[in-house]
Amino acid sequence: MAHEPRIAIIGAGMGGLATAAALHTFGIRSQIFEQADRFARIGAGIQMSPNAMKALRGLGLEDQVRRAAFQPRAWNNREWDTGTVKFDLPLGQIAEDQFGAPYLQMHRGDLHTALLSAVPHQQISLGKRLVDVTTMATGYKLSFADGGEVEADLIIGADGVHSRVREILLGPEKPKATGRVAYRATFPASLLRYPVGACTKWWGEDRHIVIYYVTAAKDEVYFVTSLPDPKLASWAHESWSATGDMSVVRDAFSGFHDEVGEVLRACPQVHRWAILERDPLENWFQNWHRGGMVLLGDAAHPMTPYMAQGAAMAIEDGVILARALDSASDTAPDTASALNIFETARKARTAQVQAISQANTWMREETDPTWCYGFDPWTAPLGI
Repeated sequence: MAHEPRIAIIGAGMGGLATAAALHTFGIRSQIFEQADRFARIGAGIQMSPNAMKALRGLGLEDQVRRAAFQPRAWNNREWDTGTVKFDLPLGQIAEDQFGAPYLQMHRGDLHTALLSAVPHQQISLGKRLVDVTTMATGYKLSFADGGEVEADLIIGADGVHSRVREILLGPEKPKATGRVAYRATFPASLLRYPVGACTKWWGEDRHIVIYYVTAAKDEVYFVTSLPDPKLASWAHESWSATGDMSVVRDAFSGFHDEVGEVLRACPQVHRWAILERDPLENWFQNWHRGGMVLLGDAAHPMTPYMAQGAAMAIEDGVILARALDSASDTAPDTASALNIFETARKARTAQVQAISQANTWMREETDPTWCYGFDPWTAPLGI
């Protein structure tokens, strides 16, 4: 493009870091503004399916992630009480051969560290909570809680389900509570009497629990649940790292198979968060002269965690947006056209993932995941 825009990315989560890293591969500079004063290794697992791994491969991070992550034999779906296998999706080398990349499970902090390593450190500003955006003749002025101000041509809102950029762009709108709560924990595998085996989702009538290792050494175990919570309205907008009560979790899953009970008895502490959602957006961006504001990841399409695709979609978004902005140098007259390309390329796919995830039917019965796992954001057509 004739004018390289000043790009401000709000949020240094998976989507924001992936966007900055992808832009960096094209020689396009950006600046990330993150409200946290420091990065913490929050105790959570994350699944990197083959589509996400292909995105990370293009960022030069595949080897680093492989070294940190656990590669499961299968995605195992079992009845909550009897343990009967409902559907077993082979992973390991079979999935790698079929989809072109591995299926890995890892600690969220290790993935965040990998993505951080792909972004020049001087392009990340911490302690910068966005307060407001003012439209000017030459772009935007961003105002932060610490009194700082910067100007930008393009603002990328990668600031999560409670996105301030989304609120500025679309007006006040709280995400909708689903009436369900997730409890999650990582803890030393040495506390268990038995290994947990394959990645397993235990399906109950109105609740489930997923259990897997999050390190290559299999020395940390993770579980995450979903269950109804009649008191959710009183705390639905707490931090996703709020402390939970393990006795509540044990009671909620007291009738489940003893393999589940073994994990819950061994777990010393837990965190909880309300499972929130939003309806798919009609528009993800706003044009302004040669720039604009655009949303990605959970700021654009927050989804329930039941497909384990939230981070994957955010990372895909970052790669596709970077490709669209890079294409503006040859095929699009300005940044606004690149944003239109990005939105067109992403809306249908993310809406499909949102809908399936919300229904919580993924892998409950025999499932062909090729449409999801076979996707490569570096080679997918942009429609230009």
